[in-house]
Amino acid sequence: LFDFDYTLCDSSEGIIMSYQHVLHSHGYHDVSNDTIRLTIGKTLVDSFSIMTGVTDKDTLQQWHEEYVRFADTCMTQHTYFFPETKDVLLQLKEKGTHLGIISTKYAYRITRFMEQHFPTGFFDIVVGIESVKEPKPSPEGLLLAVRHVGEPLNRVLYLGDNVIDAQTARDARVDFCGILHGPTSKQDLEPYPHVALLPD
Repeated sequence: LFDFDYTLCDSSEGIIMSYQHVLHSHGYHDVSNDTIRLTIGKTLVDSFSIMTGVTDKDTLQQWHEEYVRFADTCMTQHTYFFPETKDVLLQLKEKGTHLGIISTKYAYRITRFMEQHFPTGFFDIVVGIESVKEPKPSPEGLLLAVRHVGEPLNRVLYLGDNVIDAQTARDARVDFCGILHGPTSKQDLEPYPHVALLPD
C-alpha cells in the first residue's frame, strides 16, 4: 500500500501552481514554492493555514474549494511518475501482490492519472481524502485499504515519504518503508518504526 505524492509520483508542479493561484488571488504573494513543498501530504485546509496564518474555517474552506476547481484543470498533466515507479508496480502486480493507494489527495484525481498508464482496476483500492472521516495521520484510510484487500496486518507494507505517513503506519500497526523522494529527510523518519528508509 502506497502514499501517492512524493512516493509514487511527483505532482508538486501542479500542487504549487494550484496553491499559488489561490494565494495570489487573495493577496498572498510572498509564500515560496519551497514552503508549499513542505506542506505536501497535509490537508488543503491545514496547508493554507500553515502558509498564511489564517484560522477562520469558512475562509479556509473557500480556499480549499478554489484550489480544487483550479487543480481540476491542471493537476493531471503536471503529475509525473518517478523513474522506477511503473516498473516496480508492474513487477508487484505480476507476482499477485495486492496494491492500493492511501492519500490526502482526492481519489478521483489519482484514479484519473493512473488510468492513463494502467488498466482500470490495476489497483485494488484508492483511498482519497473524500473516502474517510479523518485524514492521515489517522489510520482510518490505511485500515480501510487493509480490510479491502483482506490481508492480515502482519502481511501489509505501507510506503510513504513523510512523517505523517510514518505516524499513519505506526498507528495502524503495519510495517512502514520510507521513500526519500520528497523534502522529508532520513533523519526525520528514523525515530518512527520502519523496516527500511530508501532513496527510491
